[in-house]
Amino acid sequence: RVDLMESGGGSVQAGGSLRLSCVISGYTYSRTQYCMGWFRQATGKEREGVAVIDSNGSTRYRDSVKARFTISKDSDKDTLYLQMNSLKAEDSGMYYCAAELCSASWSYDPNIDADMDYWGQGTLVTVSS
Repeated sequence: RVDLMESGGGSVQAGGSLRLSCVISGYTYSRTQYCMGWFRQATGKEREGVAVIDSNGSTRYRDSVKARFTISKDSDKDTLYLQMNSLKAEDSGMYYCAAELCSASWSYDPNIDADMDYWGQGTLVTVSS
């Protein structure tokens, strides 16, 4: 099974930056067949998509994080990243990385979709205003 482990969360003041990391292991198929993403859940709210990256490296973002967050992956290190800049209080929450098998026609909109097959345990981000 695919295992994911996040790190890098913490407390930061508004306007600050954090970089989240997610180490992925246990690929059942070639790692090139997986799409990945970052999601978050604030207290009392539903989980929402933040950013996703497909097997070719194409990225899509939630509208509210565009131009502030960057998703990337290092295939040699089996690690997914989320660079978060200009953080706002509303960015606070538990951040999860996730992955799923995907095809070339994979269409995923983090503004709408919030589910994948494999999940990490989460890392907490707290932004104080």
